[in-house]
Amino acid sequence: MSAVLQLFREYDIPGAFLVNIELTLWAALFSLVLGVILVVMRIAPVSSMRLVASVYVEFFQNMPLTIIMVFMVLGAFAQLKLSFSDVFAANFFWLAVIGLSLYTAAFVCESLRSGINTVPLGQAEAARALGLSFTQSAGQIILPQAFRGSVAPLGNTFIALLKNSTVAAAASVATESSSLMSEMIEFHANSIVAIFLIFALGYVILVLPIGALTTFLSNKLAVRR
Repeated sequence: MSAVLQLFREYDIPGAFLVNIELTLWAALFSLVLGVILVVMRIAPVSSMRLVASVYVEFFQNMPLTIIMVFMVLGAFAQLKLSFSDVFAANFFWLAVIGLSLYTAAFVCESLRSGINTVPLGQAEAARALGLSFTQSAGQIILPQAFRGSVAPLGNTFIALLKNSTVAAAASVATESSSLMSEMIEFHANSIVAIFLIFALGYVILVLPIGALTTFLSNKLAVRR
């Protein structure tokens, strides 16, 4: 116990987890917006839009996240000079957010598409019969029900996003939990078990409420047929 307390006194462990939470929240917001756009493209009546969205989803679902993160630093930042702030370290944070968002959006799209599959086909046909455009029927009829039917897969996607935020270390985000854990192991190799338990318990504490909330909302919002 004394070793654990010493580690908490020497390192800002809660601050490291806070960085992961911030990465997750921003990436969740951006990936949700992009995922909605992608899923609308995937069900659009225009074949070229469906093709673009399908290629995007297949590409990012099969691309290792670490490679995306490395590209954000060595490609987007170093070569393409993509910058978000005059503060050097802040750029890596937002580069990590973009990498996580691009990657997670593919899974958000598929989660929403699973929800769309639960919407009866007759409702889309009825919308067309009433004279609604594709955009109107998607925004007012299909997507609201799709969100209700995809709460569970979306929850799982965002839980995976929280855990994937540790890969931000590959984007040179030096203040998040996996980077701090590596530093602690380097200087306190004799406390490796305690260090592992601290970070394992930290992620359990973060993930369990999301899982419980997802289960509650999934039961609460489930469409009764």
